[in-house]
Amino acid sequence: MSLIRPLRGLRPKAEFATEVVAPPYDVLNTEEARLRVAGRPHSFLHISKPEIDLPEDTNPFDASVYQKGAENLSKLVTEAILIREDKPVYYAYRLDMNGHQQVGLVAVASVKDYDSNRIRKHEYTRPEKEDDRVNQIDALNAQTGPVFLTYRQDNTVDEIVNQVMSQTPLYDLTADDGVQHTIWVIDDENKVAELTATFDAMNNLYIADGHHRSAAASRVAALRNKDGESTGDQNHDYFLTVIFPDNQMMILDYNRVIKDLNGLSTEEFLGRCTESFDVEESDQAVKPEKPNVFGMYINKQWYRLQIKDELIPKDDPVGRLDVSLLQNNLITPILNIDDPRRDKRIDFVGGIRGLAELEKRVNSGEMQVAFSLHATQLSDLMAVADAEEVMPPKSTWFEPKLADGLVSHVLD
Repeated sequence: MSLIRPLRGLRPKAEFATEVVAPPYDVLNTEEARLRVAGRPHSFLHISKPEIDLPEDTNPFDASVYQKGAENLSKLVTEAILIREDKPVYYAYRLDMNGHQQVGLVAVASVKDYDSNRIRKHEYTRPEKEDDRVNQIDALNAQTGPVFLTYRQDNTVDEIVNQVMSQTPLYDLTADDGVQHTIWVIDDENKVAELTATFDAMNNLYIADGHHRSAAASRVAALRNKDGESTGDQNHDYFLTVIFPDNQMMILDYNRVIKDLNGLSTEEFLGRCTESFDVEESDQAVKPEKPNVFGMYINKQWYRLQIKDELIPKDDPVGRLDVSLLQNNLITPILNIDDPRRDKRIDFVGGIRGLAELEKRVNSGEMQVAFSLHATQLSDLMAVADAEEVMPPKSTWFEPKLADGLVSHVLD
């Protein structure tokens, strides 16, 4: 079967696209989503975060939430706010944010190739988030959140996409966060076939963002195939993606906040930090300017931490990552957080929120210490994936984010 293929996208009519488009489900909390949908009955947040339409004390993982999402999706289809393509197509999808521009291909990718690691992973998933996406996909009978994939740049793909972008776009809109989203339909049969063949010739694709969505798609496919032999060619055997060339990608830092100091006083904690790091106070917020340097915020004071050189395993693609160095030399041995995927004492803050968000969460008393990191490089991500290893959770934060609602993949 093909590594990727075109899809009969479920999408808004052009005149409703601005009303429908929404941020990804996992970048807003429920309270933020409620505020965002005020006066917007067609917002895709009614589908991706349907707890906003239920009583405020509703558990967001309750079965009623997924059912409400399915009802909301069905309503937009019935009202012809969302329509489905007559035939399978690809789409070119351009993102513009603060002068940065990248163009990807909207397609569906093979679950079989995901399972065999041809579509390569670089981090573990958190079980509760994976379960949530399984329940969401199964209830909606659709994949509504695209997985963000990358590949090593290819001239043939660039040429076809650039030709398509000279035509009139299907959508050209600016979302609430200022990111411009422009989409073109690729329905020429020759171009579709050439894109499919070009990607089939590639050794690998890489998951940039969306490990939970891709893992959930695999589980849903397995559930739907268990009662009969699968041809591997049904809609549920593919998952929704947008695939970008590696030379256009932008990665931001992914920072950490921790609830307590594992019973240590601030002085004791700082003393322990000096065992593995050179520690110095800073009179301003610390945004690490290079790898192996970290910022730390505690008791309204910033510190600059530089890990001691002898502790960096130069030939280990996972161990040399900044997220690993911080985890292995501070978070685990000093704060006793062994499993950041499951431990509720640690949380993660995307770099798009800035260092002020770290200060806010510590100053509020919710967290006791925060760490800022240098952004992981895409070459490091690919090196880890090619070694068939995984990075610690939340190692990368990609911007700009894909929108929800512009193209969905129906599973029948």
